[in-house]
Amino acid sequence: MNLLDRYLAQTEFSSYEEFYSQFRLRLPERFNFAVDVVDTYAREAPEKRALVWCDDAGHSRTFTFADLKTISDRTASFFRTLGIGKGDPVLLVMKGRCEFWFCMLALHKLGAVAIPATHMMKTRDIAYRIQRAAVVMAVCVADTELLAGVDAAQTETAGTLRTKVVINGRRAGWHSFEDGLANATEPFSQPTGADAPTSDDMMLLYFTSGTTGLPKMVRHNFAYPLAHILTAKYWQCVEDDGLHYTLADTGWAKAVWGKIYGQWLAGSAVFVYDYERFSAPAVLDMATRHGVTTFCAPPTVYRFLIKEDISAYDLRSLRYCVTAGEPLNPEVYEQFLRQTGIRLMEGYGQTELVITAATWPWMTPKPGSMGRPAPTYDIVLVGPDGLAVDPGQEGEIAIRTRAGMPLGIFGGYLHDPDLTASVWHSGLYHTGDMAWQDGDGYLWFVGRADDVIKSSGYRIGPFEVESVLIQHPAVVECAVTGVPDAARGHVVKASVVLATGYLPGPELIAELQQHVKRATEPYKYPRLVEFVESLPKTISGKIRRTEIRTRDETPEPAAPP
Repeated sequence: MNLLDRYLAQTEFSSYEEFYSQFRLRLPERFNFAVDVVDTYAREAPEKRALVWCDDAGHSRTFTFADLKTISDRTASFFRTLGIGKGDPVLLVMKGRCEFWFCMLALHKLGAVAIPATHMMKTRDIAYRIQRAAVVMAVCVADTELLAGVDAAQTETAGTLRTKVVINGRRAGWHSFEDGLANATEPFSQPTGADAPTSDDMMLLYFTSGTTGLPKMVRHNFAYPLAHILTAKYWQCVEDDGLHYTLADTGWAKAVWGKIYGQWLAGSAVFVYDYERFSAPAVLDMATRHGVTTFCAPPTVYRFLIKEDISAYDLRSLRYCVTAGEPLNPEVYEQFLRQTGIRLMEGYGQTELVITAATWPWMTPKPGSMGRPAPTYDIVLVGPDGLAVDPGQEGEIAIRTRAGMPLGIFGGYLHDPDLTASVWHSGLYHTGDMAWQDGDGYLWFVGRADDVIKSSGYRIGPFEVESVLIQHPAVVECAVTGVPDAARGHVVKASVVLATGYLPGPELIAELQQHVKRATEPYKYPRLVEFVESLPKTISGKIRRTEIRTRDETPEPAAPP
């Protein structure tokens, strides 16, 4: 049993063209995912598997939809006793704990605003979120450094944070989640009247990772989960009664792309492996042991997986794999295909959107391409003048919204109308991402608009150069940026983290430069190579090229006389 027929006019398509032109979503007047999906399953198919959770310590739990209704009702009752209701912003820092799903559903039932975040935040990151989003409650996993950071941020801000809840632990000034759940009353009564959320009310708030500035607050409403039918059913190709595994921390938007909304709407259970540190063999072992049927991970993860002896694992249950987050290296695609017989299907989107372009199941993959647009997403590539560029030319990915709003698009940046207007004007939402389109309609990612390097009249996307460099055995990680140059405008620079056993020096610089020249157009090679111990990153792990550029553009202070 799945619920797709209740929200789609048509569920099966024979071609991409039919899918793009005929996909229609039935939007109810009011929609609440926790009530209309989870509670519906609990009533109509109570024993249907919803969540399979395991961790490094050997613990494993399986939850049915009936289980989730009972636990989320109790969680909502507990939160209500703490004063949480419609519109209240609540910070969730849960790592991979199964309580994340209990809390998300409970907040949806109450009409509150969930703000998932990473446990890697420091005090200043936490304080920034508390102040900007007016957070009234924080629910956190028992991590000593994290809890201390929240306490310090609460003192520092002296703001709205009034309640703190700790999971799987105890701390002075914090409520115990387990005690609260044990003492909660049942059954939970749904809010009514003005206290009940509408489809247009804010349900979810994500802070972007801040690669080019301070994190922005992306808001999504209660209808947003329905748009992830596109993500789960038609990109990830999850199966009714299957088991889907998206490798992502609950603090990132990728978690709601692959760990809750679209998967449950399509009838698939969700698999969660709560590990302290990523290990390719452990991921393969857990996924195969539990019978994962569909899988989603960034290209970096696949690079680790293909280094393992995949033939040693029983992959008979695994049927479909997708990837997103950066362009896929063709070599990784081919090696994974040889070892598993499964094609990797790429996709593209943002925290502000759902799946926006993808290699859909009717299409032949072109490794490195993000595929073709999703239904309802009218994509156009525009130049600096805002006009459409010709096929084959690079342009910024923009989405036409004048004729209608695509599924799952965000409601703007909270408390920042100027920033919203800077990216969303003249009937276009400007993604800030650059791409070009080939003759078959496939889109190819170039880089962030701010990251594109203009050198001697050429436009060079950093991702292409980075993807070539990373193929060299000496390179563990790299970032490509532009450095001002009087003759060329900018020259390409590569900041490189070396693998063990390699030493920096002129010979290695020349070898890396030749490696790039052999693999792509010679004008793209890095004229400057700097060996570094690490790259500046956001707390989500994204490289901050803007920090490298700023450092390179800031003149060294004059030596004292």
